[in-house]
Amino acid sequence: SAYNNNYHILQAEGMVAINTEMVHQVRRIPTTAKPTLPANVRQWFGDARGRWEGDTLVVETANFNGEFFGRMAAADENLRITERFTLTAPDLLLYQFTVTDPTAWTAPWTGEIPLTRTDGLLYEYACHEGNRGMENILRATRQEMERAATQAN
Repeated sequence: SAYNNNYHILQAEGMVAINTEMVHQVRRIPTTAKPTLPANVRQWFGDARGRWEGDTLVVETANFNGEFFGRMAAADENLRITERFTLTAPDLLLYQFTVTDPTAWTAPWTGEIPLTRTDGLLYEYACHEGNRGMENILRATRQEMERAATQAN
């Protein structure tokens, strides 16, 4: 995406958590033999299960509730996504995915995105009416700068 596209990925025993900066959604992905949810239990972000294939984390997600928007609007409750996360260099994580939904597309489709490690922080995503918050931050900073300049003279 164009902005707020940072992720914080944490690994603990039996679990991987991916915190998304945009809308701060945290995915919790069990990496143990935990059973999947029953087929009648549907969730917005599906039911994910992960496993390791060598150095690659493979995540399979199903049981979506079938309500999608944007680029995935064609998908329905038959959607299945297989993701692969592979560290290919100290600062590069290759994210690959395959999307399957036989009632929406004639064949599975795939993509990949290289994710570069950064030392930056995740920021809270929030809508600001008229961006007043930024306007006020800038106004206060300019006032502080003026006061400092006046005191220095």
